[in-house]
Amino acid sequence: MPKSRVRKKASTYTPPSVVAERKAVKVGPKPWVAPLMIGLFLFGLLWIVVFYITRGDLAGMRNLGNWNLAVGFAFIAAGFVAATRWR
Repeated sequence: MPKSRVRKKASTYTPPSVVAERKAVKVGPKPWVAPLMIGLFLFGLLWIVVFYITRGDLAGMRNLGNWNLAVGFAFIAAGFVAATRWR
């Protein structure tokens, strides 16, 4: 059986012309997230406590009635959403 011909390789390596290098974006800690998270937790808790202590007799709370509980829990839920951004 005859042998196949050996191909000659290029003697020097030529790199591709322009290779776009991706730079890693370093994601650092965000210092504003923790105070925002704690602030939302405390504000929501404070809203609910004030609603119970005053029995809803404050001017702004009177109009909302028992929806004040939903407002307080919405602030607490926003605190949990902010907690997902904390690294």
